[in-house]
Amino acid sequence: MSKQASAAVIAAGTLWGIICIFIRTLSDAGLDSIQIAAVRTVIAAVFFSAVLAVGDKERLIIKLSDLWIFAGMGIISIVLFNCFYFYTMIHSQASVAVVLLYTSPVFVTLLSAIFFREKITPIKIISLITAFIGCTLVAGIFGSGYKVTPLILITGLASGLFYAMYTIFGRLALERYDTRTVTAYTFIFAAAGLIPICRINKIAALISDKPILIPWCLGIGFICTVIPYFLYTWGLRNLESGRAAILAAVEPLVGAVIGMTLFRENHEMFKLIGIAMIIAAIVLLNHDSVRKN
Repeated sequence: MSKQASAAVIAAGTLWGIICIFIRTLSDAGLDSIQIAAVRTVIAAVFFSAVLAVGDKERLIIKLSDLWIFAGMGIISIVLFNCFYFYTMIHSQASVAVVLLYTSPVFVTLLSAIFFREKITPIKIISLITAFIGCTLVAGIFGSGYKVTPLILITGLASGLFYAMYTIFGRLALERYDTRTVTAYTFIFAAAGLIPICRINKIAALISDKPILIPWCLGIGFICTVIPYFLYTWGLRNLESGRAAILAAVEPLVGAVIGMTLFRENHEMFKLIGIAMIIAAIVLLNHDSVRKN
């Protein structure tokens, strides 16, 4: 069972990693980062809430006093993370965007120390330094090839920061509610936050003019969101969370490989070393968690 669970988590990471293909396709068709984020979250919100409504309506009941937690997860985390991540992906390189996103464990470590008073161990310090050096290399500071602009570096790191906020808010939500409830309301709030600002009429008009976009929209909603979520959740039932997180680190690797092959992005030595250092930092951080548990 552990092998199957490991395979499920790796598959989830892989599906998250190929999202760059869907983002680039939808962007080339005329959708901006906010609109792509809206498509993704609305599809996921409809599906997850429908599953609960049909299978377990009681899971849809939450306390009004807890709405701020779900607003934090949906709007502060999911909306901002998706918008910054998709912007970085569209205006930079896929390999750069996905690797900068995966600085999120570094932000989780720092935020957990601030809000939950978790200790920063020597391994965490080494991981933080490794990730920082990796980011400078990925940014092209020491290379002669592609250079990441300050704006892209900020939006890429912002995607990692707001992705990390999901863990912080999620820790509070999961103390009170089932995983399915948390996921459904996270996407409901995210969709509610994006619909007013995404110019939904433009999305509808574009899809109407280009029906070929329908499978791409459904793909980013199901292939890159719903399916990997279920795979990852199922895998977590038979694996320690730390080990699952390590296996899911295949996501930045997949994204980087796709960027440097399918999109023919540069793959100079400094950039490759930077990618390897950031992934190593992720593994070290989660290994420290596994060792403690």
